[in-house]
Amino acid sequence: MTKIFLAAVNAKYIHSNLAVYSMKSYCQEYENYVEIGEYTINQQKDEILKSIYKKQPDVLCFSCYIWNISFVKELICDLKKILPKTIIWAGGPEVSYDAENFLKEMSEVTGVMCGEGEETFLELVKHYADEENKTALSDIKGIVYREDGTILKNSFREIMDMDKLVFPYKNISLFEHKIIYYESSRGCPFSCSYCLSSIDKKLRFRSLSLVREELQFFLDKKVPQVKFVDRTFNCKKEHALEIWRYIHEHDNGITNFHFEIAADLLTDDEIQLIGEMRPGLIQLEIGVQSTNPQTIQEIRRKTSFEKISEKVKLVQKGQNVHQHLDLIAGLPYEGYESFRKSFCDVYALKPQQLQLGFLKLLKGSYMQEKTKDYECVCKGKEPYEVLKTKWLSYGEICRLKGIEDMVEVYYNSGQFSHTMKAMEEYFSDAFAMYEAMADFYERKGYSSFSHSRIKRYEILIEFLKEQKIGNLFYFQELMILDLYARENLKTRPVWAAERKPYKEKIQDFYVKETETPEFLKDYTGYQPKQLEKMTHLEVFSYNVLEGKEEKGIYPVLFDYKNRSPLTNDAAMHTVSF
Repeated sequence: MTKIFLAAVNAKYIHSNLAVYSMKSYCQEYENYVEIGEYTINQQKDEILKSIYKKQPDVLCFSCYIWNISFVKELICDLKKILPKTIIWAGGPEVSYDAENFLKEMSEVTGVMCGEGEETFLELVKHYADEENKTALSDIKGIVYREDGTILKNSFREIMDMDKLVFPYKNISLFEHKIIYYESSRGCPFSCSYCLSSIDKKLRFRSLSLVREELQFFLDKKVPQVKFVDRTFNCKKEHALEIWRYIHEHDNGITNFHFEIAADLLTDDEIQLIGEMRPGLIQLEIGVQSTNPQTIQEIRRKTSFEKISEKVKLVQKGQNVHQHLDLIAGLPYEGYESFRKSFCDVYALKPQQLQLGFLKLLKGSYMQEKTKDYECVCKGKEPYEVLKTKWLSYGEICRLKGIEDMVEVYYNSGQFSHTMKAMEEYFSDAFAMYEAMADFYERKGYSSFSHSRIKRYEILIEFLKEQKIGNLFYFQELMILDLYARENLKTRPVWAAERKPYKEKIQDFYVKETETPEFLKDYTGYQPKQLEKMTHLEVFSYNVLEGKEEKGIYPVLFDYKNRSPLTNDAAMHTVSF
């Protein structure tokens, strides 16, 4: 029997590859012929080579993306040496738009599947595995292949009816400890010049009856997270509203759903419904990219930051949704100062995460065609990240990289929220604060190393001392607040004040909570010493919980059984002795 092996090389172990599972599911009648193998770019290549070699596949197919293409190319070259009779195919966005050149470069590869892969893959399986219903390569649409030394290109395959797709997650045990990716639509209504989705203008949707059935499957299985890969989930109001309504009405209290949306398209009905949802039920990723109107126009986005800002704030009122906002550095007409403004505009919205990305010149995108006009220079190897443009020098990009690192550590981690909020008051704007921190890290040589969480706080104290910012003791207490908000530390940091003066009062508090619980009603049945171990009571000399530099005695109780679904911080209560 012909063995066909679909190989996916993911960026991380927690990721799953929807494409290969969707293709295998579509070939139900040939499922015994097709096997899937998932690997990561962090594995040793020898491990992967050995794994695939043991399978002895007759046909080997690789899923190729911007993050794995070099890795995959190296694997293919070595696999062909140890499996010379194995026929190798490739597919995915990183080879679809330049298939002929890819085949010229990679003599080990027989062909490339271009565009959507399900129907094309099914016909390839028939070609290799079914002698009675064999499909000739010349009759398979959507492929570029070599035959007798010549590279041939067949006609493009028409887009699929989304309802023909076969649900790939029936054996959910295969995806334990992995993120589930799900699509309810394909294509994109917009034409952003940096994105490949703009090429496929054929927007289409899976029937809501099928989507509801599949979502219920995830809910019944209590899957931790489902990430919708729809490019702009809410581009069709009726579709988005019905899905959001369904997951709200059938919420299992566990599953989280992630959506990439255009915030400016949110309607009053959608915002009202979102506001009624359980905190943590959904999270929203919103691509702002820039707030420079000239940049937005040049990259063909039809939006305004004013509208985005208005809708983000309306969603925030519910205090129940994690919002992730994105910016891209290196876009046309966006210089260093322009990016500073874009950063400050978005930072002022206080999203749960602010992602700083750097422009990647993707093959087939309109942006790639404009590189000369923009004097845009990018890395020669994927992910083809921008090095400089007419408006942004390489030195400035290096500075933005340092700021990106600081934002990732000190903002996006959520581990320094009270401290950073207080620090902002001492700088002209938020960008200047992270810029100063990035310069400090660079000057001290800290950028070259990974650091423990405690070390990050110690570096921050060193930075505050050098900058002579505010009352250092107040900031150190804010850091203690941030530390205990996330975890009940076994070892207190060296800068923390002694708890001995309040030892008896702390013990008395837990005795009272055992007898007549006021704050720890979820801890019935535990003895005072057990309560003290399971929670934490810190006595501050400043009113840090309210962010006020007022001296006094301020006991704060940290309840780790009850955490914020948005920040993961422990519930914090001001108590009195």
